[in-house]
Amino acid sequence: MNQTEEELVHQFSQPNRRAGAFSVIVRTYQERLYWHVRKMVLSHDDANDVLQNTFMKAWNGLDGFRGDSQISTWLYRIATNETLTFLTNKRMRSQSSIDDVEEVLLQNLKADTYFNGTEIQLKLQKAILTLPEKQRLVFNMKYFDDITYDEMEAILGTSVGALKASYHYAVKKIEKYFSDEDE
Repeated sequence: MNQTEEELVHQFSQPNRRAGAFSVIVRTYQERLYWHVRKMVLSHDDANDVLQNTFMKAWNGLDGFRGDSQISTWLYRIATNETLTFLTNKRMRSQSSIDDVEEVLLQNLKADTYFNGTEIQLKLQKAILTLPEKQRLVFNMKYFDDITYDEMEAILGTSVGALKASYHYAVKKIEKYFSDEDE
């Protein structure tokens, strides 16, 4: 991104420059946000839908963005909330238990023509799906995206201590999943 965040935020308030500034934001963060969402919903098509909703919410919320947080933090917060809403709605639509929805997500991943992971990557995704949603989110953000706890605190509104604990428990559960699978 050649422009600074301050320049982009300033352009948001100028009607003739708003769309251009937003286009820069989309190009800059689209891929990172896609993978952030995809790790939770697992399906390429679902991730694209959630990402589209994310950018629509961001566009509609530009007037409320004042630059108090980084643009990336703001976008991750919107994407995370959209992802959690999508998963909740998916559960409610199917009127299934969390386990049933996680199984559907896993089946969707296996059938997804865009997933070309190895057997170990599929096994890791199975292990991650056994985690509660919030732990899964924290694990994905830390392990795959290398987001710092301070950044996660700003995105998720959860204390650093709680985030560290969630990550620690997630790692332990995944390790247990792998050790149980090997027995």
